[in-house]
Amino acid sequence: MKTTRRSALLVLLIALLIALPAFGAGQAESKVGTYKIGVSKLLAHPALDAAEKGMMDHLATTGLSVSYDLQNANGDISTASSIAQKFKSDKVSVAVGIATPSAQALAQVFPVSSSTSVVFSAVTDPAEAGLVAANIAGVSDMNPVEEQIKLLIDITGAKRIGNIYASGEANAVVLMELAKAACAKYGVEFVPSAISNSSEVKMAAQSIIDRVDAIYIATDNAVISALASVDDVTTKAGKVLFSADPSGVEGLNAMIAWGFDYYSIGVETGKVVEKILKGEKAGSIGTVHITDPTKFEL
Repeated sequence: MKTTRRSALLVLLIALLIALPAFGAGQAESKVGTYKIGVSKLLAHPALDAAEKGMMDHLATTGLSVSYDLQNANGDISTASSIAQKFKSDKVSVAVGIATPSAQALAQVFPVSSSTSVVFSAVTDPAEAGLVAANIAGVSDMNPVEEQIKLLIDITGAKRIGNIYASGEANAVVLMELAKAACAKYGVEFVPSAISNSSEVKMAAQSIIDRVDAIYIATDNAVISALASVDDVTTKAGKVLFSADPSGVEGLNAMIAWGFDYYSIGVETGKVVEKILKGEKAGSIGTVHITDPTKFEL
């Protein structure tokens, strides 16, 4: 009887030893695909689309297994807020906001006390936008506005420069103020025209076109998304159009386009997400500023 019991115990022990590796493998497999990344993009246009693609392409090279919930707010702030709430309900691993309003909406839903990190991409001035916190990191697309204005003046000899900007976007106001300061520095007249949404862009361009020699468009999401309207106005008036977003000028008559390669910004954003998923705290990463000239396009 004892021999039989010992044999039974031995068989059971062997079975358990065989099962342990399989059990361990099952645990490892359960981690695969657990990183769910929620991506909230303010609207679809070439720059933001390129940033999104760059981020995803980089993460595809990391060996991390991730899934995405890609959302587009279509330029609507309330929709961006709803998307943020969705990500909270879905308990995403990381919430990514592409463009300032989308990132701000995420930051409101995921406060410092949240276990979810917020990553911003293509945000001009994170500090001004309230995107500095222990659970927030990302990539800034603060353009060299003064250098862009100087280039516009040097090439065209413009004495009056117009600028259309979205008064409700924090990044747009910051860029407008920088353009205004640059014009003052170089002794040219600055003619601003504010809009509240992209449907007003063409009318804004028409309202100032007779008072300017050139129009400078910064990386202002609402305006860039309707850049073709500005191009139509400047072309008919024989005036110069400068765009700080080279990705959006294909097929247009913009004389000068110099600014960030937004795919590269997306790649840098992907690197931030990677670090967070591998255990680094968002607050220790902070804001990544692009200074490498190879990340710019002319």
